[in-house]
Amino acid sequence: MEVHAHTHTPRKKWTHYFWEFLMLFLAVFCGFLAEYQLEHKIEKDRAKVLAINFYDELKGDSAAVQWAIHRRQKKDSSIQYLADYFQDNGITNLSKDFTLNYTIALLINSPILFEPRNSILEQLKNSGSLRYFKSKELQILTGDILVAIANLKARHEIEQNYYEQWIGPFLNRHNDHLWFKEIRGKGNSTLLKNIEDYQNSPDEISFHFNNPEQYNKNETLNMLQLYLIIIQTTRVNQYKKYIALNRKLLEELRKQYHLK
Repeated sequence: MEVHAHTHTPRKKWTHYFWEFLMLFLAVFCGFLAEYQLEHKIEKDRAKVLAINFYDELKGDSAAVQWAIHRRQKKDSSIQYLADYFQDNGITNLSKDFTLNYTIALLINSPILFEPRNSILEQLKNSGSLRYFKSKELQILTGDILVAIANLKARHEIEQNYYEQWIGPFLNRHNDHLWFKEIRGKGNSTLLKNIEDYQNSPDEISFHFNNPEQYNKNETLNMLQLYLIIIQTTRVNQYKKYIALNRKLLEELRKQYHLK
């Protein structure tokens, strides 16, 4: 009978298993690092895109708020002109200067309202994208400007409520709709543009103060002075607060993302 020798597979040493485990571990770890780096790069790229869009939005708003302040200062002057006029003069034979200041003070409102283009800001707030900004200062300033915008809107509501309660009824009683119609008939542009054209023209259109028997001098002066205080408070407090935060945010974005 033949005797066959049994072949034995040599047992692997423990060092072999160790190296296999180490290579597998390194492969998984390197994959994790690669994925982490990829996510980090994606977040960094998203942050840069958001920063650029946010910067452009803030820069545009910076110019818009300055224009609104300029218009508010003109409105302040016109309200004060009316108050002085009513204090010292009657309501007949009204001059061209009176009608121009009357219109700017009481009829033209939209140019004085600053409404931020806050689409990127809302995206940062609602989508959680603010986390892409690693700068703590940038996150704090973004939160602060959201509060400033909310305060601006609240002040605009106060102005609108006062206008509807006091200025609107005054205009309904005393406004000369024929004069208003003739001014608007001089062009198809906005009332502000029509008034500017009228101011620069040699024309003088008579303004008739309607229902003079219902005119109350003291009530009118109080109405104008309170309206002036409300308008000025918005400009001095809320608008200047927004401007300061806007400037700081632009500086921080330039610093963090090397923007120009």
